[in-house]
Amino acid sequence: MTEADLALGLTVLAMLGLRGTGMLLGGALRPDHPFIAWAAAVSLATLAAFVVLAIATPGGLLATVPWPARLAGVAAGVLGWRLFGARMLPTLLAGLAGLLAGWAVIAAGSGLL
Repeated sequence: MTEADLALGLTVLAMLGLRGTGMLLGGALRPDHPFIAWAAAVSLATLAAFVVLAIATPGGLLATVPWPARLAGVAAGVLGWRLFGARMLPTLLAGLAGLLAGWAVIAAGSGLL
C-alpha cells in the first residue's frame, strides 16, 4: 500500500465518521448549528485538497493529460457550476467537455490531430 492509498483510505474513514456522526446528530441539531457547519467545512476542505492534488500532481492516466487541458477542465467545471445552479451532473459534463476541448486544442497546435 502506497502513502497515497493510505492517505485516501484514512480520509474515507474520516469522512464516513463525520457522516455517521452527522446522521446521529442530524435529528437533534439544527442545520445552522456550529458543529454541523464545522463538519461540512472539514468535508469540503478535504475534498478540495484532493481535487487540487489530482490536478497539480496527478498519477496514473491523468498524468498523461497536459496541464493546460486540466486547467481548462477546471475552468469549464466552475463555469458549469455557476451556469447550471450547482447541479452535479451538468457540472461534471461541462468539466469533462472543457478538459477534452483543451486537450484537442493542444493536440491540434502540436500537429497531433
